Amino acid sequence: MALGAALAQQNGAGLFTLDLNHARITVEGHLSKTEWGASFQSPPTHSAPVAVTVLEDAMALFGLNPANLDPRIPPAVAHGGGDHLILALKDRKTLHKMRYDLAKGQILARRERYITFNLIYAETAQVFHARNPFPLGGVYEDPATGAAAAALSGYLRDIEWPHKGSITIHQGDDMGIPCRLMTEITQQRGASIRVSGSTRTIREPQLLEI
Repeated sequence: MALGAALAQQNGAGLFTLDLNHARITVEGHLSKTEWGASFQSPPTHSAPVAVTVLEDAMALFGLNPANLDPRIPPAVAHGGGDHLILALKDRKTLHKMRYDLAKGQILARRERYITFNLIYAETAQVFHARNPFPLGGVYEDPATGAAAAALSGYLRDIEWPHKGSITIHQGDDMGIPCRLMTEITQQRGASIRVSGSTRTIREPQLLEI
Protein backbone atom coordinates (compact mmCIF):
# COMPACT_ATOMS: atom_id res chain seq x y z
CA MET A 1 0.00 0.00 0.00
CA ALA A 2 2.87 2.39 0.73
CA LEU A 3 4.15 1.82 -2.81
CA GLY A 4 0.68 2.38 -4.24
CA ALA A 5 0.36 5.70 -2.42
CA ALA A 6 3.88 6.72 -3.50
CA LEU A 7 3.15 5.87 -7.14
CA ALA A 8 -0.05 7.90 -6.96
CA GLN A 9 1.80 10.88 -5.51
CA GLN A 10 4.30 10.73 -8.38
CA ASN A 11 1.92 9.86 -11.22
CA GLY A 12 -1.53 10.85 -10.05
CA ALA A 13 -4.29 8.77 -8.51
CA GLY A 14 -4.96 5.57 -10.40
CA LEU A 15 -4.52 1.83 -10.75
CA PHE A 16 -1.05 0.27 -10.99
CA THR A 17 0.02 -3.29 -11.80
CA LEU A 18 2.78 -4.85 -9.70
CA ASP A 19 4.70 -7.99 -10.60
CA LEU A 20 5.71 -9.84 -7.42
CA ASN A 21 7.95 -12.88 -7.08
CA HIS A 22 5.08 -15.32 -7.43
CA ALA A 23 2.06 -13.27 -8.50
CA ARG A 24 0.77 -10.18 -10.26
CA ILE A 25 -1.45 -7.83 -8.24
CA THR A 26 -3.01 -4.41 -8.68
CA VAL A 27 -2.81 -1.46 -6.31
CA GLU A 28 -4.89 1.69 -6.49
CA GLY A 29 -3.55 4.95 -5.07
CA HIS A 30 -5.96 7.70 -4.08
CA LEU A 31 -6.10 11.03 -2.26
CA SER A 32 -8.70 11.87 0.37
CA LYS A 33 -9.26 15.36 1.74
CA THR A 34 -6.27 15.06 4.05
CA GLU A 35 -4.06 12.09 3.14
CA TRP A 36 -2.90 9.61 0.53
CA GLY A 37 -4.06 6.04 0.72
CA ALA A 38 -4.15 2.89 -1.32
CA SER A 39 -6.03 -0.35 -1.87
CA PHE A 40 -4.65 -3.55 -3.32
CA GLN A 41 -6.01 -6.86 -4.50
CA SER A 42 -4.08 -9.71 -2.95
CA PRO A 43 -3.01 -12.89 -4.71
CA PRO A 44 -5.36 -15.87 -4.19
CA THR A 45 -5.59 -16.98 -0.56
CA HIS A 46 -5.50 -20.38 1.08
CA SER A 47 -4.92 -21.81 4.54
CA ALA A 48 -4.01 -25.03 6.30
CA PRO A 49 -3.70 -26.30 9.89
CA VAL A 50 -0.29 -25.81 11.48
CA ALA A 51 1.74 -28.89 12.42
CA VAL A 52 1.68 -29.69 16.13
CA THR A 53 5.45 -29.49 16.54
CA VAL A 54 5.60 -26.14 14.73
CA LEU A 55 2.78 -24.79 16.89
CA GLU A 56 4.63 -25.88 20.02
CA ASP A 57 7.76 -24.08 18.83
CA ALA A 58 5.81 -20.92 18.03
CA MET A 59 4.01 -20.89 21.35
CA ALA A 60 7.29 -21.39 23.19
CA LEU A 61 8.77 -18.49 21.22
CA PHE A 62 6.04 -16.14 22.44
CA GLY A 63 5.64 -17.65 25.91
CA LEU A 64 2.10 -18.84 25.22
CA ASN A 65 0.16 -21.90 26.35
CA PRO A 66 -3.04 -23.50 25.00
CA ALA A 67 -5.15 -21.60 27.54
CA ASN A 68 -4.12 -18.32 25.86
CA LEU A 69 -5.61 -19.30 22.48
CA ASP A 70 -9.07 -18.45 21.16
CA PRO A 71 -10.65 -21.80 20.20
CA ARG A 72 -12.96 -20.08 17.70
CA ILE A 73 -9.99 -19.31 15.44
CA PRO A 74 -7.64 -22.32 15.49
CA PRO A 75 -3.93 -21.78 14.76
CA ALA A 76 -3.24 -21.99 11.04
CA VAL A 77 -0.84 -21.14 8.26
CA ALA A 78 -2.61 -18.59 6.06
CA HIS A 79 -1.39 -17.49 2.64
CA GLY A 80 -2.03 -14.18 0.94
CA GLY A 81 1.04 -13.94 -1.25
CA GLY A 82 3.24 -15.46 1.45
CA ASP A 83 2.74 -17.69 4.48
CA HIS A 84 1.74 -16.17 7.84
CA LEU A 85 1.25 -18.11 11.07
CA ILE A 86 -2.06 -17.11 12.66
CA LEU A 87 -2.28 -17.25 16.46
CA ALA A 88 -5.59 -15.95 17.83
CA LEU A 89 -5.52 -14.97 21.51
CA LYS A 90 -8.36 -14.94 24.02
CA ASP A 91 -7.72 -11.51 25.49
CA ARG A 92 -6.24 -8.16 24.53
CA LYS A 93 -3.85 -8.03 27.50
CA THR A 94 -1.99 -11.12 26.32
CA LEU A 95 -1.57 -9.52 22.90
CA HIS A 96 -0.32 -6.30 24.49
CA LYS A 97 2.34 -8.22 26.44
CA MET A 98 3.72 -9.98 23.35
CA ARG A 99 7.50 -10.46 23.56
CA TYR A 100 9.93 -12.81 21.82
CA ASP A 101 13.59 -13.38 21.06
CA LEU A 102 14.35 -11.97 17.60
CA ALA A 103 17.18 -14.41 16.84
CA LYS A 104 15.05 -17.42 17.76
CA GLY A 105 12.18 -15.96 15.76
CA GLN A 106 14.42 -15.69 12.71
CA ILE A 107 15.39 -19.34 13.00
CA LEU A 108 11.76 -20.48 13.17
CA ALA A 109 10.58 -18.10 10.42
CA ARG A 110 13.36 -19.20 8.07
CA ARG A 111 12.78 -22.86 8.78
CA GLU A 112 9.04 -22.64 8.10
CA ARG A 113 9.27 -19.79 5.54
CA TYR A 114 6.85 -17.57 7.44
CA ILE A 115 6.68 -13.96 6.30
CA THR A 116 5.22 -12.91 9.66
CA PHE A 117 3.75 -14.30 12.82
CA ASN A 118 0.24 -12.84 12.96
CA LEU A 119 -0.92 -12.64 16.58
CA ILE A 120 -4.51 -11.40 16.74
CA TYR A 121 -7.38 -10.69 19.12
CA ALA A 122 -11.00 -10.57 17.95
CA GLU A 123 -12.71 -7.64 19.69
CA THR A 124 -15.86 -8.35 17.67
CA ALA A 125 -16.64 -10.43 14.61
CA GLN A 126 -15.49 -7.55 12.40
CA VAL A 127 -12.89 -5.73 14.53
CA PHE A 128 -9.47 -7.27 15.17
CA HIS A 129 -6.30 -6.20 16.93
CA ALA A 130 -3.05 -7.54 15.50
CA ARG A 131 0.67 -7.62 16.17
CA ASN A 132 2.95 -8.82 13.39
CA PRO A 133 6.49 -9.88 14.30
CA PHE A 134 8.61 -9.91 11.13
CA PRO A 135 11.87 -11.62 12.18
CA LEU A 136 12.42 -12.99 8.67
CA GLY A 137 13.14 -9.42 7.58
CA GLY A 138 15.08 -8.59 10.74
CA VAL A 139 12.19 -6.45 12.02
CA TYR A 140 10.94 -7.06 15.56
CA GLU A 141 7.41 -5.92 14.68
CA ASP A 142 5.67 -4.38 11.67
CA PRO A 143 3.04 -1.68 12.41
CA ALA A 144 0.97 -2.38 9.28
CA THR A 145 1.08 -5.57 7.21
CA GLY A 146 -1.28 -5.65 4.24
CA ALA A 147 -0.24 -9.16 3.19
CA ALA A 148 -0.97 -10.51 6.67
CA ALA A 149 -4.34 -8.76 6.64
CA ALA A 150 -5.19 -10.48 3.35
CA ALA A 151 -4.04 -13.86 4.65
CA LEU A 152 -6.07 -13.49 7.86
CA SER A 153 -9.17 -12.44 5.93
CA GLY A 154 -8.89 -15.42 3.60
CA TYR A 155 -8.52 -17.73 6.60
CA LEU A 156 -11.58 -16.25 8.31
CA ARG A 157 -13.54 -16.97 5.14
CA ASP A 158 -12.21 -20.55 5.10
CA ILE A 159 -13.48 -21.22 8.64
CA GLU A 160 -16.81 -19.51 7.89
CA TRP A 161 -16.24 -16.74 10.39
CA PRO A 162 -19.19 -14.24 10.47
CA HIS A 163 -17.21 -11.39 8.89
CA LYS A 164 -20.20 -9.99 6.96
CA GLY A 165 -17.98 -9.12 4.02
CA SER A 166 -15.38 -6.93 5.72
CA ILE A 167 -13.14 -6.54 8.76
CA THR A 168 -11.08 -3.74 10.31
CA ILE A 169 -7.66 -4.53 11.76
CA HIS A 170 -6.06 -2.30 14.40
CA GLN A 171 -2.30 -2.77 14.19
CA GLY A 172 0.68 -0.87 15.55
CA ASP A 173 -1.17 0.43 18.62
CA ASP A 174 1.18 -1.33 21.03
CA MET A 175 4.16 0.18 19.19
CA GLY A 176 2.81 3.71 19.45
CA ILE A 177 2.22 3.75 15.68
CA PRO A 178 -1.53 3.13 15.34
CA CYS A 179 -2.55 1.90 11.89
CA ARG A 180 -5.87 0.73 10.49
CA LEU A 181 -6.34 -1.78 7.69
CA MET A 182 -9.70 -2.54 6.13
CA THR A 183 -10.37 -5.66 4.09
CA GLU A 184 -13.22 -6.69 1.82
CA ILE A 185 -14.02 -10.41 1.77
CA THR A 186 -16.09 -12.10 -0.91
CA GLN A 187 -17.80 -15.44 -0.42
CA GLN A 188 -15.67 -17.21 -3.03
CA ARG A 189 -13.19 -19.47 -1.26
CA GLY A 190 -9.62 -18.71 -2.29
CA ALA A 191 -10.50 -15.46 -4.03
CA SER A 192 -8.40 -12.31 -3.79
CA ILE A 193 -8.88 -10.01 -0.78
CA ARG A 194 -9.06 -6.23 -1.16
CA VAL A 195 -7.00 -4.44 1.49
CA SER A 196 -7.20 -0.67 2.05
CA GLY A 197 -5.54 1.88 4.28
CA SER A 198 -4.08 5.36 4.53
CA THR A 199 -0.38 6.21 4.58
CA ARG A 200 1.81 8.70 6.40
CA THR A 201 5.16 10.18 5.37
CA ILE A 202 7.94 9.12 7.74
CA ARG A 203 10.79 10.77 5.83
CA GLU A 204 10.71 13.37 3.09
CA PRO A 205 12.50 12.32 -0.14
CA GLN A 206 15.98 13.73 -0.60
CA LEU A 207 17.98 14.29 -3.77
CA LEU A 208 21.47 12.83 -3.74
CA GLU A 209 24.30 14.47 -5.66
CA ILE A 210 26.71 12.01 -7.26
